[in-house]
Amino acid sequence: MTQQIQEHTALNEQYVSHFTELMQDVKDAGLLERKHIYYWLQIGAHVAAFFAIWVGFFLLGNSWFQLILAAALGVIVTQFGFLGHDAAHRQMFASGKWNSWTARILAGAFAGLSFAWWRNKHAMHHKGPNLEGYDPDIGPGAIAFTPDIVAQRTTGFAGWFVKRQGWLFFPLLTLEGLNLHAESIRAARDKTSNQPWRRTELYLVVTRLGVYVAILLMFLPLGKALSFFAIQMAVFGFCLGASFAPAHKGMPLIPPEMKLDFLRRQVMVSRNVKGNPVVDWAMGGLNYQIEHHLFPSMPRCNLKKAQPLVRAHCEREGINYMEVGLFHSYAIVVDYLNNVGLRARDPFDCPLSAQLRDGF
Repeated sequence: MTQQIQEHTALNEQYVSHFTELMQDVKDAGLLERKHIYYWLQIGAHVAAFFAIWVGFFLLGNSWFQLILAAALGVIVTQFGFLGHDAAHRQMFASGKWNSWTARILAGAFAGLSFAWWRNKHAMHHKGPNLEGYDPDIGPGAIAFTPDIVAQRTTGFAGWFVKRQGWLFFPLLTLEGLNLHAESIRAARDKTSNQPWRRTELYLVVTRLGVYVAILLMFLPLGKALSFFAIQMAVFGFCLGASFAPAHKGMPLIPPEMKLDFLRRQVMVSRNVKGNPVVDWAMGGLNYQIEHHLFPSMPRCNLKKAQPLVRAHCEREGINYMEVGLFHSYAIVVDYLNNVGLRARDPFDCPLSAQLRDGF
């Protein structure tokens, strides 16, 4: 037993040493340095686009062409969600307060989302991605992401739904915008929460949503106002959800008893999507999910530059580095969700996990 413990400790130290080597390579390349000009340009460009859409809204008046602006607004609001995400990860500024307030304003005032609620939820995800019973992104909800959840939904409408949830997943994302707004308000109203700035965020989110709805009802007939609201929310929810879904859905689930070092815990359950300028912008850089999970404070514009270093390091360590095209990633998600109860991916079935099992 003593020998096994010593071997296990030595293996852990070896894995930590290997990630330290990668971290040093990334630091030497200057990829963890803040990119202030990049982010100020990003913020400025998207704030300008946001107000340009509203100028167009007032100039266009009572017209069904407003629905084009509604879709554009949904896309731009999604970008504010990504920028809030980057600030929450302290990618923008050295100051924690600057990052927090930037995330709070971009997420609350422009996207209508609670920064504190999202940060806590997202922090758990980063600490244990795809870890059963821990990662909130695979917890119980409308979609069943794990075999245990599927096993509880075998009869009636729930049983019918879970067998087809892969096909229904992307249509359901059109409701995700409404869900995120509702969760943000609920969390900000929770008086039992000890989150600082809870009341400030509540005012930001409620005021933003209230002014938005008031403007629509004041300047458009009810039918057009409802249509504008529905399309904007649907595009927002779909764009945001479709950017997050390929990152981990359909990758191995990690049972609670499985102990992994940081490098393997992040890489083996993450999937990259092949990038280009359009994909990188539309997905907010989250298509470089492996690099983001390994270096969450790395500026978005450096993730692509870090990719060759991370890929080469994983090859040397014998760690599977997964990258596929965008539509291929969506096909994997749909197939996995349709069959999660029948042939959910067992982490011990993949070659990498076999190595981990043997090592541990």
